[in-house]
Amino acid sequence: MDAQLLTYIFVGFSFALYIGIAIWSRASSTNDFYIAGKGVHPIANGMATAADWMSAASFISMAGLIAFLGKDGSVYLMGWTGGYVLLALLLAPYLRKFGQYTVPDFIGTRYYSNLARLVAVLCLIFISFTYVAGQMRGVGIVFSRFLEVDINLGVIIGMCIVFFYAVLGGMKGITYTQVAQYCVLIFAYLVPAIFISILMTGNPIPQLGFGDTLVNSDTYLLDKLDKVTGELGFNAYTENTKTKIDIFCITAALMFGTAGLPHVIVRFFTVPKVSDARKSAGYALIFIAILYSTAPAVSAFARMNFIDSVQEVNYQEAPGWFKNWENIGLIAWKDKNDDGLIQYSAGNALNEVKPKFNNNRGSSGERALDNKPDMTNSNEVYIDRDIMVLANPEIAKLPPWVIALVAAGALAAALSTAAGLLLVISASVSHDLLKKTFMPSITEKQELFYARCSAAVAIFIAGLFGIYPPGFVAQVVAFAFGLAAATIFPALFMGIFYKRLNKEGAIAGMLAGLVVTSIYIINFKFINTNLNSSENWFLGISPEGFGFIGMIINFIVAFSVCYFFKKPPDSVNQMVDNLRNP
Repeated sequence: MDAQLLTYIFVGFSFALYIGIAIWSRASSTNDFYIAGKGVHPIANGMATAADWMSAASFISMAGLIAFLGKDGSVYLMGWTGGYVLLALLLAPYLRKFGQYTVPDFIGTRYYSNLARLVAVLCLIFISFTYVAGQMRGVGIVFSRFLEVDINLGVIIGMCIVFFYAVLGGMKGITYTQVAQYCVLIFAYLVPAIFISILMTGNPIPQLGFGDTLVNSDTYLLDKLDKVTGELGFNAYTENTKTKIDIFCITAALMFGTAGLPHVIVRFFTVPKVSDARKSAGYALIFIAILYSTAPAVSAFARMNFIDSVQEVNYQEAPGWFKNWENIGLIAWKDKNDDGLIQYSAGNALNEVKPKFNNNRGSSGERALDNKPDMTNSNEVYIDRDIMVLANPEIAKLPPWVIALVAAGALAAALSTAAGLLLVISASVSHDLLKKTFMPSITEKQELFYARCSAAVAIFIAGLFGIYPPGFVAQVVAFAFGLAAATIFPALFMGIFYKRLNKEGAIAGMLAGLVVTSIYIINFKFINTNLNSSENWFLGISPEGFGFIGMIINFIVAFSVCYFFKKPPDSVNQMVDNLRNP
């Protein structure tokens, strides 16, 4: 069977499995819808947490970023894994002991204020929609390439699938669907990595193959990659190009943002006991580590194979995968010297970076572009970084069933996280805005209805973000983590460990962090994009790392403001003491 038919079979089977689980586990109460009835086994919760965690950014884009950034891409590995450990050890057990449905519920109760609750909801929705944009883009990319549909149609199909099991099953449906999705995505990530590791290094363990010698050679993989990238005008693969302060800030923003991500935190509300929350955190770390320890190897393999397969190749003889990705607009070739050969090197191929295709064909049969070439360098290839993991099996000429498996795994990764984020948005609207604030007299049945309606609206908005994405998947996600670090994390941390913090301080801190971080990111990424370089950044800190500065501002403002107002009530202090006691 060819790859196309196998892809339809693999994806169709996985979708049928997800829908079947959703029907089996449909929610009948708000307790089921929000926190799965607090009846999820720690191992199952660990797998679901890992699936929620390993989004399109982890599965699709992280390895692509590392492949092109080299050692600079390690910030994503360090930040995300370190952040999970921080969350699991520092916050999760306490929040589970609190035992309510949502993060805004904790903030509203701890800071004895519906205004604090509303600000938390605002921050949460802002973060979640920023995050979900990357997931829906990932869904569109997979559908467009492997199911041969338009990217926008792919996003719509993904919306329909998520709508079904998120709206019907709530957290209960999502949790058990994510257990299945984890199995699919981790198998899909490891199988091609093992195949390629054997082909390139002879070592069946990708983590070891990463540091091993090439087959029939005494040259180490990373030494060869350094040499090749240097010859093409790139920085050596194993060297840093970012400043130390930027690396530190990006890593810190990802770490503290991770610890403040509401869709991950809520996972620890679904287990029966506090001890189970700790256990599920440990299991999740093991499940996450399997993929994250493999990602550097996948990145190096992909970069090496990509260069070997296209460099100085006549376009008319270019491999099929190159033209397939070109046809959907994620690869472009501009023949600058009219020799018909593909030349890949450092620099932008096009003057506006991203390609603008027309309906014509060039002299070699390539898709014609409206862009003018960037003549400041010799590079002729535009490649979207988000395709590297997806294209890797094709580049390495692996069997068709492996290509189909990767497609199913990528969809599982994107859909699992999208569902978790959308449920968090839904719960914030129905529980925190309606039940806890504006409509306290509604019945449980009405609350469940509003939860499903808000989930449906959230899915629609998420689809729009997927159709009009603001950047590469992993970069978009990095902004979400930065916003979480600047807003939610300080409120949670101080809410548990600093009893003096009152509602005024918490509200001021969250708003300050949100406003400052958002302005900085929007300015450099959407308004003054021509100024987005290190010489124009504050202290040389990129928009991806500015969330750490936003977090510091949050802490400073919160500490400063709280002393101008009275201390929290005794009842709040007692609640905090209870949380902090094991």
